[in-house]
Amino acid sequence: MPPHRHLPSLALRLAGVLAALVAAPALALEEGDKAPQWSAPALAGGAPVSLSAARGKVVYLDFWASWCTPCRAALPVIEELRREFPPEAFAVLAVNVDREPEAARRFLAKSPIGYPSATDPEGRIPASFGLETMPTSYLIDRNGVIRYVHRGFQPGDVATLRARIAELVGK
Repeated sequence: MPPHRHLPSLALRLAGVLAALVAAPALALEEGDKAPQWSAPALAGGAPVSLSAARGKVVYLDFWASWCTPCRAALPVIEELRREFPPEAFAVLAVNVDREPEAARRFLAKSPIGYPSATDPEGRIPASFGLETMPTSYLIDRNGVIRYVHRGFQPGDVATLRARIAELVGK
């Protein structure tokens, strides 16, 4: 058989491989990786929330959902940490992944936080980080490099988080 007769079959196989690669989830970002830039609508309305808005600061980026019990336990602790460090050097940003943003708004009405939370019901931002579990938080340095990845949440995690933040903030 002439070689050109195999081209359609080869093209179909290559197309299948490319489709599988595109559909594969992103690898989870780790310490030393550059944090992807993102922007999304604020859960509370108003200006969009973005990582670039905190440029030059150490950022604690928290992915959460109202249905996630450890996420709900972490929010007030993160709020305490936000208050401990100078706002000119440290910022907390959150990304809520509830499919229905109204559920997150109801939760925050009962348990308010003082930092902005974006809403991303389609999950584009967590996908760009390769998020594997909820909650997951990323401590990002002033240059946009991830310095610590915190998966899950237990009350005993606070001391480690505080120490990591203080190290990067220089406090």
